[in-house]
Amino acid sequence: MIDLRLLREDPDRARASQRARGEDVALVDSLLSADERRRSSGVRFDELRAEQRSLGKLIPKASADEKAELLKKASQLAADVKAADAERDAAVTETQDLLQRLGNLVHPDVPVGGEEDFVTLETHGTIRDFGAEGFEPKDHLELGQILGAIDVERGAKVSGSRFYFLTGVGALLELALVNAAIAQATAAGFTPMLTPALVRPQSMAGTGFLGQAAQDVYHLDKDDLYLVGTSEVPLAAYHMDEIIDADKLPLRYAGFSPCFRREAGSHGKDTKGIFRVHQFDKVEMFSYVLPEDSQAEHQRLLAWEKQWLSALELPFRVIDVASGDLGSSAARKFDCEAWIPTQGKYRELTSTSDCTEFQSRRLSIRVREGKQVRPLATLNGTLCAVPRTIVAILENHQQADGSVYVPEVLRPYLGGREVLEPVAR
Repeated sequence: MIDLRLLREDPDRARASQRARGEDVALVDSLLSADERRRSSGVRFDELRAEQRSLGKLIPKASADEKAELLKKASQLAADVKAADAERDAAVTETQDLLQRLGNLVHPDVPVGGEEDFVTLETHGTIRDFGAEGFEPKDHLELGQILGAIDVERGAKVSGSRFYFLTGVGALLELALVNAAIAQATAAGFTPMLTPALVRPQSMAGTGFLGQAAQDVYHLDKDDLYLVGTSEVPLAAYHMDEIIDADKLPLRYAGFSPCFRREAGSHGKDTKGIFRVHQFDKVEMFSYVLPEDSQAEHQRLLAWEKQWLSALELPFRVIDVASGDLGSSAARKFDCEAWIPTQGKYRELTSTSDCTEFQSRRLSIRVREGKQVRPLATLNGTLCAVPRTIVAILENHQQADGSVYVPEVLRPYLGGREVLEPVAR
């Protein structure tokens, strides 16, 4: 959530942010109104309680005639205090409810618009000309079948659509990717973490995934637990309700976890293969920093993602995501999109978001600097979303005979293999 004081001091900034997101601008004024009621009802309650305490001191000293009048006044005052308390609680609840609905303030440099209004910041690598090489590229699903690496038919039989098995070299390729990604993150100073896949409502809500993203979340009603769509959730909640000393920052974690997403609203979209699925594994970077360091940390996370994709020898571009395509927690977001040959376009492989103080305020995570205690900033960055990375590797590194070149960074984790060979049929 955002700082209410900042909202009161500069409501136009919040209105502009809501407008840029394509969200309800009137929410800002409703929130300001509720906040005014919260503050005024709190003052009213405090005044009545003070009057009640003063009256309580007078009653024992009063004469019989005065006492009756004072008791009558005390009775009325008690009713007024109770009403003021209820009014204050209602105003506090309304303010918090509205505040939870307000997205993070969009960074002023973010391009305004919808999904297609991003700005391309840079491109890396060379897109292969398969025609010049004399063959038509196969898609990742056909390659996965040739290699004995992907089985979506049995995935659908066992679990339904958008599920899959990684088999043989496909399973080994996932493990290689995870180990190589964790190795890079560890070398960069991240603490590796294996995180829970189930979290409590306060963890999910505190990270910002029960607002606009709620339709994509799996909920276990009987246990009131949520399946995470990313290890960002448990990593953000890891320090929930804690105060961290400033000299311990930055704290950087690299979480590995399964991820579960309903993919609501994606019917008919990316239905073939393993690009858009309900369950997948991912290595996620997460940082806790001082608020004034968040933009620099955002660039560092992006640099680590670029390092990873370059090591995989993939052609990719970096985009500045437009305001209407930001998640509610993000003030700014960069995506790295790899070229997918059979789709003839770039597709998102990694992303990194600067969430400023938005999540830490919701999760009550603060930093102590001397006598001062204040919210800190959180950032996240996908290092390796496994299925999409496999898609990009198979399609970009395929050879005419259906074999696939193995990038050097993965070879130590694949028994030294330089090529993934087709399996005998």
